[in-house]
Amino acid sequence: MRKVNWVIGLAAVGLVLSGCGQGGTPADPDGGEGGPAYEVNDDADIAASPTWKSAHDQGSITIGVYHDQPGIGNLTAGAEAPEGFDVEIATLVAGQLGFAPEDIDWVETVTANRDTFLQQGNVDLIVAGYTINDERKKIVDFAGPYYTTGQDLMVRSDSDIAGPDDLGGKTVCATVGGVPGQRMAKEHPEAELVTYDTVSKCVTDLQSGSVDAVTTDDAILRGYAAQSGDELTVVGQPFSEDHYGIGLPKGEVELRSAVNDAIEAAVENGDWTQAFEHTLGDSDGVEEPTVDRY
Repeated sequence: MRKVNWVIGLAAVGLVLSGCGQGGTPADPDGGEGGPAYEVNDDADIAASPTWKSAHDQGSITIGVYHDQPGIGNLTAGAEAPEGFDVEIATLVAGQLGFAPEDIDWVETVTANRDTFLQQGNVDLIVAGYTINDERKKIVDFAGPYYTTGQDLMVRSDSDIAGPDDLGGKTVCATVGGVPGQRMAKEHPEAELVTYDTVSKCVTDLQSGSVDAVTTDDAILRGYAAQSGDELTVVGQPFSEDHYGIGLPKGEVELRSAVNDAIEAAVENGDWTQAFEHTLGDSDGVEEPTVDRY
């Protein structure tokens, strides 16, 4: 094993995460400019996995992440690579699969194309706020979960919306194909639902007054709220419990097992906590993930 310091230019996102018990601001556990150092397993051998073997033979692994969600997966102007908790998780997992940070090809993914990217072979893994559910398991595989979050609402600071019960006659924006939008349509039909490919478009509409609220996972919303100054706020009343998983092509049993091993090792050796605190803040009170080896 060798340790490689994955340097991430962390955006100044003063996150205060409360819906899942998080609080605080991002910190560098190394005490320097770089991020956490993750081991790279040069002896990794998962030749029974077609996806891993193809990546190994070409010398790089392709991972889909968000590019527009502060604190989770975000590519800032001038940056060479995306940053955020999902990116950290992807990096430490890749290390256990034998790929150093420089061996990772980052591909932007949005909510609506995650399933398709895996099915068509555009990516080897997806780490992008990808909620595990039974419908998705029919067409892709999941390792994890690596994080538990809750769906919430973000509104303008002068809004009278205090929770999902106040959405009658309101316009709510969500991403196409995402669980939050599907849940909103099913459980809160009294609200008018507007959908876009990215959360950032929803946020722009919220700021302009075109919609009354944006709904997605709590951690994502708080990243945007922090960037807005006092303009936007998160209601802080999560109404779901969702589990983020790492997406893999369907039938990749050996690779899924290896990724699950990497997540469990990261929890045990402290890498998971370092990744969280480097991007999302104080981990006190945050529940560490328990892998579900279905």
